[in-house]
Amino acid sequence: ARRFAETVEQARLIRSLGFDSIWGGEHHATPGFHYFPLLPMLQRLAAEVPGLEIGTNLVLLPLHNPVEIAEVGAFLDVITGGRFLLGVGLGYRPEEFAIFGVPMAERVSRLTEAIEIIRRLWTEDKVTHRGRRWTLEGVTIRPRPIRSPRPPILVGSQVPAGIARAARIADGWLVVPLPRVDDFAAQARAFAAARAAEGLPPSPHICRLLEVVCAPDEETAIRRAAPYLLDKYAAYFSWGLEGVSIDPQAPPEAQLRGLAANRFAIGSPAQVAEALVVEHAAGATHLTMHVSWPGMAQADVLAGIELLGRQVLPEVRRRVGAA
Repeated sequence: ARRFAETVEQARLIRSLGFDSIWGGEHHATPGFHYFPLLPMLQRLAAEVPGLEIGTNLVLLPLHNPVEIAEVGAFLDVITGGRFLLGVGLGYRPEEFAIFGVPMAERVSRLTEAIEIIRRLWTEDKVTHRGRRWTLEGVTIRPRPIRSPRPPILVGSQVPAGIARAARIADGWLVVPLPRVDDFAAQARAFAAARAAEGLPPSPHICRLLEVVCAPDEETAIRRAAPYLLDKYAAYFSWGLEGVSIDPQAPPEAQLRGLAANRFAIGSPAQVAEALVVEHAAGATHLTMHVSWPGMAQADVLAGIELLGRQVLPEVRRRVGAA
């Protein structure tokens, strides 16, 4: 209850400082720390942040019935005044697939088919669908989204085949924090090329998930974040996440510096602003910023959000020409 109260306090501060959006992610039965249930949490937070976009980064779509996600997503679009973005992905933890009784071997086909169903339910009445995983006969959902023609659907992936799939079947792409900036830029070019090859326009939704720690100086930022951010990545690695390694024998601050180099935005307001501008230049149109990690003191979280809102965002918007 205390942690949720802190989350609400963070959301209120984020809105007051002029941020654009709030996003949440999904995991289940995670050892060491736990996620709040994603869609109920966003419904609750939406009441605290009128005018902001609400996004999922991301829903583990193969674990869900697409009719349920279509209905809840449409409701989120209604209560946010047409400001909902649905981000979805495959998932990678075998434990979660076992809990939900879904074979991991089916996750790609389930994702692809579910996106088709959601898109149709958001735009059509009496949807009839006969696919590999689901069959629908004349199904209509109400309410439908109010965003026209519907909320954007974004797909997360970090491997070439998945990036090409996202370009082909989705409106946008979600990127995890692990690729270094140069790698992300190359992936963004591949995503754009794949859309062009399909005759699709450039996407306005390239969303980069980023670890962001802002403090008066770099040393303070590293010291504040190291124990908590490193614990989180140790958990990710234990769940099977690949793509980076950490030297466990190095001091925590050195571990974080190595992990963060050309990958995260950690430091003073000037350093963080520069890192965010670089991400924009590499191709990001949205930045979903992690600004807190399990166990981190609320005072430090709020102080970081304050610096981001008052010193970093105005500078970034000035430099990239954003309204």
